[in-house]
Amino acid sequence: MTEQEGIEQEGQRLGIVVSGSLDKGMEARLDSSVSIEDMAVGRYVTIEGEKRRFFGMITNISLGVIDQKLTLTPPDTSDSFTSEVLAGTGTYGTLRIAPYLTIGSDALGLLEGPQPAKTIPKHFSVVKAASQRDVELVFGSEDEKKFYIGTPLDMETKVCLNLEELVKRSSGIFGKSGTGKTFLTRMLLIGMLQKGTAANLVFDMHSEYGWEARSEEGRKVKALKQLFPSKVAVFTLDEESSRRRKVSTDFVVRIGYGEIEPEDISLLRQTLNLTEPAVEAVYQLQRRFGKDWLKHTLDLADSDETRDLLKDLSIHESTYQNLRRGLATIGRLQFLEPQVGDNPVKRILEYLDRGINVVLEFGRYTDITAYILVANLLTRRIHAQYRERMEKAIGEDAAPPQPLVITIEEAHKFLNPELASQTIFGTIAREMRKYNVTLLIIDQRPSGIDSEVMSQIGTKITCLLDNDRDIDSVLAGVSNKNELKSVLAKLQSKQQALIFGHAVPMPVVVRTREYGSVQSYKEFATTEAAELEKQVEKDIEELWQ
Repeated sequence: MTEQEGIEQEGQRLGIVVSGSLDKGMEARLDSSVSIEDMAVGRYVTIEGEKRRFFGMITNISLGVIDQKLTLTPPDTSDSFTSEVLAGTGTYGTLRIAPYLTIGSDALGLLEGPQPAKTIPKHFSVVKAASQRDVELVFGSEDEKKFYIGTPLDMETKVCLNLEELVKRSSGIFGKSGTGKTFLTRMLLIGMLQKGTAANLVFDMHSEYGWEARSEEGRKVKALKQLFPSKVAVFTLDEESSRRRKVSTDFVVRIGYGEIEPEDISLLRQTLNLTEPAVEAVYQLQRRFGKDWLKHTLDLADSDETRDLLKDLSIHESTYQNLRRGLATIGRLQFLEPQVGDNPVKRILEYLDRGINVVLEFGRYTDITAYILVANLLTRRIHAQYRERMEKAIGEDAAPPQPLVITIEEAHKFLNPELASQTIFGTIAREMRKYNVTLLIIDQRPSGIDSEVMSQIGTKITCLLDNDRDIDSVLAGVSNKNELKSVLAKLQSKQQALIFGHAVPMPVVVRTREYGSVQSYKEFATTEAAELEKQVEKDIEELWQ
């Protein structure tokens, strides 16, 4: 057994508490026998109080000296004996510990489970490394509600998210580009599929969640449809792209001109470079032409009749030209058609009602204009249906609809301070779970998201961020913000994340679960039919050539 394994399993003594407070954390002095280099920010410790045990996280590590003269005239430490003597008499290491929970030290405490820490341990309480059993007691084990997301730093114990709590409020995955947000999102979606805690509608901007995609290393990785073929439907805006990628799609989405409303154009003001008068002109044209305003506007010719119309509507020529340029961009989107036979909202709801999750791939339409237009348009109508169903269930004292989680990427484009009050996504975030609809937002620029929306996000999973504004935005309103900021800054660039909020009992830094190996596919797809495992075996050669 290695020294590290011994620390984890036995809860080795590290030192004693010498000072601290509940809001700023406890300061502990390391024993001279403990190497400060074995300590790490984000690791867990327990403090043996007089009446209870405290469970906390190391948030900072520092060095101290008893006599300041040692820093002015450092001794010669080339002799190992001198170093050992100083370590026990003149120098020491300290840990800053944030105490989050009290865990049972008696039968009653074990029965009640971990509780938020509302007091602090006394002076000279013993600090120990958290054992595997301590971590299991705090985070629980995987069951019908909890999903294994990763392991703590330097430990192999499973950290589980409570998915039932996760879907009660909107959640977010943040991190700079290349830190693994896509893999984390896949894992969360897989967890919800496994446990059946919610139906999912995923607006898949880069075609990464429905069918197989490639990792940054260029290796193919399976996505939701391949792991859960009977529980996932792939919709597409770009049938040609899906066919080239040999993706088996369930429905091709087409949107009629008549479905686009002035509110949809208002949200695209920035991306289409529209002026305020141009946006106002949309409402005037809609009042004149009704539901078919977009087709009529695109069909207007440069004629005296058009000029008379603009004069009648008090629309300036330059405003009209600005609007025409913007609407021409929308008119070039090939999934928009004058008349559509099949209603995509109706189809999506049919699949969701049957317990089948929907991933909408955008194919070649990765421009933010198309993404905002489609995601907002479909979500607004689906949310209206859920509102009606929820109100009907309340009125008739019937079962409410299954919770729905809507996943969007580039969230700051929908939820920035200027647009958050206008988009349906801002409405959903503020409603929390009023109509059983919540969001899973993915973004690399959380500082661009409205602060009110960020405050309503119940669970945040944060990979490495290197911008102070982004870090402050993610941690806004969180207790022990400064301590968590130092933890977040020390994350590795890949496969590590800080998780805090409703789905976990306390903040936790995890080394995220493996994704992409044959073994991981078998573990993720435990609820699918036996033939899936046979298919996984067939794919071994293809995946690992």
